[in-house]
Order: sequence, then structure tokens, then C-alpha cells
Amino acid sequence: MRHLFGAVLFAAVTPALADVPPPEALKLVSEHPVAGMPAGNLSGLAWCGDALWAVSDREDDRLYRLDASATVWQAEAERFVAPPAPAMPLPWGLRMRGWVSGLVRGGHLDFEGLSCDAKGNRYLVSESRAAVLQVPPAADAQWLNLPEGMVRQARASGMLLHFNSLLEGIAVDPAGERLWLAAEKQRRGLLVLHNRRATWRCEGGCVLLNEGGEEASPEALGGHSAPVDFSGLAFFEEKLYTLERQAHRICRRTPATGEAERCWSFAAEALTDERRYPLHYGVAEALSMDAEGAWVGLDNGGHARGDGEKRPLVWRFAAPAGGWGATP
Repeated sequence: MRHLFGAVLFAAVTPALADVPPPEALKLVSEHPVAGMPAGNLSGLAWCGDALWAVSDREDDRLYRLDASATVWQAEAERFVAPPAPAMPLPWGLRMRGWVSGLVRGGHLDFEGLSCDAKGNRYLVSESRAAVLQVPPAADAQWLNLPEGMVRQARASGMLLHFNSLLEGIAVDPAGERLWLAAEKQRRGLLVLHNRRATWRCEGGCVLLNEGGEEASPEALGGHSAPVDFSGLAFFEEKLYTLERQAHRICRRTPATGEAERCWSFAAEALTDERRYPLHYGVAEALSMDAEGAWVGLDNGGHARGDGEKRPLVWRFAAPAGGWGATP
């Protein structure tokens, strides 16, 4: 009966996924604790050049190259200096709460996502500033000149209204010409911008998708209703992929509309007794895709899971049969 209730609730509150086939379960291939990130809170992953890179939402001045030569990965810091962030039209209350949060826990810029283009430029999305920092491989970091209308349009659509529910993911195409941003929850959504002659613009509107509502959490988390969310974003082979933390799901979406095409669940692997955290919410916050599989990074906030592991973790899931682009 509980399974039936969850299915009915899922269909009722997530109409955008109502026509998507039921999610196929992903297979966990390996997991890797990450050493060398003293602040923890791994919040973004991206494959850049010959390695995975990571970012923490508690540090404003560094990226990490992940040395994957052993089971326990070593994070090697690359430091940068972020210039003063641009003023985006977020209300005073949201900006003040972000500033106070940075004082208390660290990370005034609250970097929540990471992406990379073919030239090796790294792009970090700042949740507290609703802005994107570009970190080139051999030049100073600089903020992208994003249109102010992006935030206004997002807020008019019901997104970016609540503290700690702002921009949570970023994806850039290899050419560095298209950029997508994910709004986390209450409402969640996708924004898209285009780079035209070094100027970022919204063409036909910035808001690609916005969704509200709730759905049932996996039974291992209590099966309670929670807001739908996006916690990570990736671009691979002309498709967008969203990481959906509370549902423990990855969904393939069309870049032009954000419409979901197919989803995969990692709940069964993530919520075993030894891997489960003593929390009522999911902790997957970072996503990077390739032909062989998906990398999923965990922001565990320093909490220990069932087997006692407290370090940040990266999971490797195998691609489904037929690849990520396959149809059921």
C-alpha cells in the first residue's frame, strides 16, 4: 500500500515527470572518500582536461583537482582570488542572511556547482550572489557579466525567493556558448543564457523550466513528502542531466526546454544501512557525466554515515544498458 501511495503522490505532484518511464536502478561501481578538503562540503564536480575537479561551498578561494590513483582520493588545491562579486537584484533580506551564514560557517560566496568548457575554463556558481565566476587555467578569475533580468525573470516565475534555495547547479557546453543554471527548490527550475560576442544574454527569456510541488522521499528516508529539487547539473552529448537529491535520481532532459526524457534512481545503492546518513534528506550535490557512467559527489556536512565514514565521498555509477541516450 505504501508503494502505491508513493506512486500516486509522485504522479500527482510532479506532472512534468508523469509521462517519463519509471526510473531504472543504477549500479554502484565504486566509492571514493576524498582526503585533503579540510572544510568538507563537496558541492560541485566537473571533468576538466585529464581529471575530475571539485569545489566546496565553504571555501571562496580554491578548487580541488582530485588525484584518483588510489581508492581514497587526494584533493590537491588550486587557489584563486575572486574579485568583488557583481550586484545582482536579490532582496536585502536574502543577501543579509547569506552574509551572516558565511560568517558563521565560512564560504561567503557559497559555491554550489562547477562546470568546465573545452578550453579548460572552470565556471563556479555562487548561490549567495546569484552569479558565476570563471576561473581560466592561466589567468585571473573573473565574474561573468550576466544580465540582471535573469534574476528578475526567475523571481517572477517563483524561483530564487527563499534563503538557501537559490542557484544550486551549473552546466556549460564545450564551446562555452551556452550556460544553464539550476534553481534548487521552492520552486525549482532551469535558466539558460547564450554567449554572443563575449556578452551573456537571454534569448527569448531566461527561464527554461520552473516546477513546484512535492513528492515522496524514498522509504529509507521515511517516505515523507518533500519539495522537488535540483542539487546538481551536467551537460553531456547535447543533453542536460539533473541531480535530484531528495528523490535520489538523475534525469536526462532536453537542453531547449528542460523537459525530462528519462530518469535513473540510485536510492537502492545510496540508502543501504552502511551508506545511509542520520538525516531525513539526501546529500548528493555534485554531478559529472560521461559515456561509461556518472560521478556523484556527496556534501555530507561532516556527518558520519552508518559505517562511520565522515569524509566527502564520490560515487561512480555505471551507465545503463544502451548508454545514457537509450530509449526504453
